[in-house]
Amino acid sequence: MQLDSRKAIFSWSLYDWANSAFATTVMAVFFPVFLGEFWSPGVKQTVTTARLGIANSIASIIVALLAPILGAIADKGTAKKKFLMFFAYMGLVMTSALYLVSKGNWPMAIILYIFACIGFSGGNIFYDSLLTGVASEKKWDFVSTLGYSLGYLGGGLLFALNVWMVLSHETFGFSSDTEAVKFAFLCVGIWWAVFSVPIFLFVKEPRYGEAESGLKMVKAGYTQFKETFQEIRHLKTVFLFLVGYWLYIDGVDTVVRMALRYGQSIGFDRNPLIVALLITQFVGFPCALGFGYLAGKIGAKRAIFIGIAAYVFVCIWAAFMQSVKEFYILAVIIGMFQGGIQALSRSFYARIIPVEKSAEYFGFYNMLGKFAAVIGPVLMGGVGMLLAAMGYSEDFALRVSITSIVILFIAGGILFYFVDETKGREEIKYLS
Repeated sequence: MQLDSRKAIFSWSLYDWANSAFATTVMAVFFPVFLGEFWSPGVKQTVTTARLGIANSIASIIVALLAPILGAIADKGTAKKKFLMFFAYMGLVMTSALYLVSKGNWPMAIILYIFACIGFSGGNIFYDSLLTGVASEKKWDFVSTLGYSLGYLGGGLLFALNVWMVLSHETFGFSSDTEAVKFAFLCVGIWWAVFSVPIFLFVKEPRYGEAESGLKMVKAGYTQFKETFQEIRHLKTVFLFLVGYWLYIDGVDTVVRMALRYGQSIGFDRNPLIVALLITQFVGFPCALGFGYLAGKIGAKRAIFIGIAAYVFVCIWAAFMQSVKEFYILAVIIGMFQGGIQALSRSFYARIIPVEKSAEYFGFYNMLGKFAAVIGPVLMGGVGMLLAAMGYSEDFALRVSITSIVILFIAGGILFYFVDETKGREEIKYLS
């Protein structure tokens, strides 16, 4: 057994180091910036923001529809690592291809970005499901937060290098900062590929029963997928958690994907915003580990509530923000809570699901998370465009749009309050 093996735990966690480069350099910063400045120049800020929101939503819908079925198939075929490899390499190839997209060609940039997001999010389904195979239950909070902390550190290091390349492009031999940004997309693809190798070499996939293959695996997976829908009525705790998670994690994802776009839209310069997001990465590294320690003292559920409250505060303050200094402060606050709320949600969920069906259940977990990401970006972009169409100033419309996300945090937090971990364990025993 590899449970609690240091090599397996570190190799599993290192995948967060690998793919977080996409979340920071591409998703949070350079793609939103480049979409407005290079691929669709001269377009109104509200239109560019809406395009970005729609792209994120399309990718989320596709992953959401595929996630639980693919998870069930992976469980039946003991194929979690194979699916992880497929999605990871699709994501990194599509990301690298952004380097080739010419100026003004926003449709091609959007298409490649959508497929890259599918690779990133799809891979995370199977990465998350391997958590129960590398660590015993008592270490799930620690290992999950370790993954996120390494993600912040690794993603932050490459992001820092990419920012340096852009701000000092001549030092690296680039003719302009535009060339440096394009090369950054290629860097992310290479980084993602190299640091994905350990999880494929040193993490063994646990087996539960006889593994199927080929068409039998697909058929068995589809049958299992239908059976799980029947199980959900007995696993009310899982269902309630998923709906609550669906709502509050949407707010988290929306802040990640739209923060820089929002900052630019209300008049802040690009470079200070990039520095602010870099601060978030390095604050997030120790704070994600700190959240794991906090969960050990007060419980994962209470720690998650602290994170939700912090995000409500951030979204309200952001609407009244007037200076880049305030953006820096908000970046620190986000860094303190972002990794913790994500990591503890993952480990909390692992405790209330059947371990032998982890890929399938994490498929549902990611499905609802991605369906939620459909709501957030579109809600923010839609509110902004609606208010602008009603005659309000663009600045007012954008500031109100950021507060709309608070609804998701509050609703998700209320539902999560009623999730009982002890009852969830009893429901699993009842099924078995």
